[in-house]
Parts: sequence; C-alpha cells; structure tokens
Amino acid sequence: MPLFNLSNVSKPKETNYDVAIIGAGPGGLASAIYAGRAGLKTIVFEKSTEGGQILLTDMIEDYPGFVSISGNALAENFLNHAKTFGANFTNEEIIEADLVSKIKRLKTDLGNEYTAKTVVIATGSNPRKLGVPGEEEFMNRGVSYCAVCDGSFFKDKRVVVIGGGDSAVEEGLYMTKIAKEVTLIHRRDKLRAQKIAQERAFKSKMKFIWDSVVTEIGGSKSVEYVMIRNLKTNEMTKYPTDGVFIYVGLIPNTQIFKDQVKTDENGFILTDEHMETNLEGVYAVGDVRKTPLRQIVTAASDGAIAVIDMTKYFD
Repeated sequence: MPLFNLSNVSKPKETNYDVAIIGAGPGGLASAIYAGRAGLKTIVFEKSTEGGQILLTDMIEDYPGFVSISGNALAENFLNHAKTFGANFTNEEIIEADLVSKIKRLKTDLGNEYTAKTVVIATGSNPRKLGVPGEEEFMNRGVSYCAVCDGSFFKDKRVVVIGGGDSAVEEGLYMTKIAKEVTLIHRRDKLRAQKIAQERAFKSKMKFIWDSVVTEIGGSKSVEYVMIRNLKTNEMTKYPTDGVFIYVGLIPNTQIFKDQVKTDENGFILTDEHMETNLEGVYAVGDVRKTPLRQIVTAASDGAIAVIDMTKYFD
C-alpha cells in the first residue's frame, strides 16, 4: 500500500538516454542522483511507487544523518534529490530487455521502447513465502508480509511473526504498538537481527518460540491458528493467532534478466567491486545483487559506486 503518491511524475518525452535505471528504491535513486550530477541523461523506471522497500518500514534509525526518520520521509527525500539533478521518472514496468547489445533496448508494459547506453538494475527483491498449507488461502485474510501496510487491521489482536532477522524483529516491534499479543517464532535458538533491535525486542512485550517452524496456517474465514513443530522434539502445537507476518528471506526480481546476466544459485545478480555485471555497461545495485548486507545505506553506496564507474563509457 503506497504511503505517498507522486502523481506529478510526468511521462518522459524522449526515448533515448545515457542511463536507464530499472527500479526506484534506494539503490536506484542514489544511482539517479549521481548520474544527474554527472550530466548524464537519465530515466528511472518504477512499476509501482518510488521509494521501494523503505516505504514498508515504519522508522529508520541506521541511515547516517538521521537519528530517526520514517521510511516514507526518507524515500521522498531520495526522490526529490534525484529530481533536483534532472532524472526523468516513468511508472512503467520493463517486460523485455536486450542488455547484450552495445545500445541497450528496453520495452515496457505500456508498449513503449527505450534505448540507453548503460543500464542499472535496481529491481530489488520480494518476500520469500513459507510454502505451507493455508498461506495462499489466507493471503489478505490474516497472512501478511508487511506490518506497516497491514498492522492496523490487527489492533488489540494476537499475531505471530515468523523469522529471526532484522525485518522480523523490527516489524514485530512495530506490531507491539498495535496488537495485544505478539509472538515471534524462529527456527533457531537465537536471533540474527542487529544487537540493538534484539535488545529492544527482549525488553518489549514480545514473546518468543525458539527452535520451531510453522507447518500450517489454519482457520475458517480468516486465520485462527498456526501449527508449530519443535525442531528438537518434533512436538506439534496448535497456537491460536489472528494474524501471521512472514519474514523468512527474499527472492530477487531478476526473471527478465536471468538469461543475460550471471546470477548465483539463488538468482541474485553477480557483480564485480564496481557493481558491473558480466555485461559491459550493465550494473546491478541494492537487494537484487549478491551482497553480504542488504541495508539502505549499502544500496545507496552501490548506486554511487556503479555510476562513478559507469562514467568510463562516456569519456
């Protein structure tokens, strides 16, 4: 659910660019800022809302310069910064791409075709699903992958959060402000989230179920329970809940590029230290590439590195 809508973003009049950026999350927007400052004619494609995954984050406390800022506000700052340096934006989805040719060709869902000398892939990733019975059936009827988007539907109710990383803990903490009961279920015996997030979680009203996985999501018209299996004892427990928030990893959005750019076994794009892929003039930044850390600050850094290197094609 978009937190802000930039209806004033006009459709570009031109179709030939120096730089085409696919995706308007932090990596894509940082690329647009640097490309604009370098005097490169730039277009950014975003199929939904500019800002990316940070729009789904309540408060951000680990981006330099801001002790605390909402995801919505930071995304808007990124976007306005990029527009200041002349980046063009269009709400179109790339459905076909020729990245192998010297001049890259992109086709959108609106039937428009664009060319660019260089391309930045900043398409991000989507939440990985559990793949258990009831998950699809109860989608939008108690199953969610975004607490900021759907949390208000669970005021004074019971929810479970599945996962042990930063997203699971931070979204669980967000839900403690809304739900009457929040239980985090993790397959290990300790969290993987940053230490400060863990400390807050342990001080909050959040409950924890360790060494366990959810094997089923059940109910009648909406979610009423989850089945939990303890990985050490194999004991099964029927645990009552009104909502299930799932944070068990990411799947990169690389489907239309995977036959052209090299990826790892999980589909994340492989790059060199300059963010360049196996194809000349094609870069990947942010969550879509193979990286040891997926944070706003690293995605923005990726964008800066990519465009600085990219300028070699315009000397």
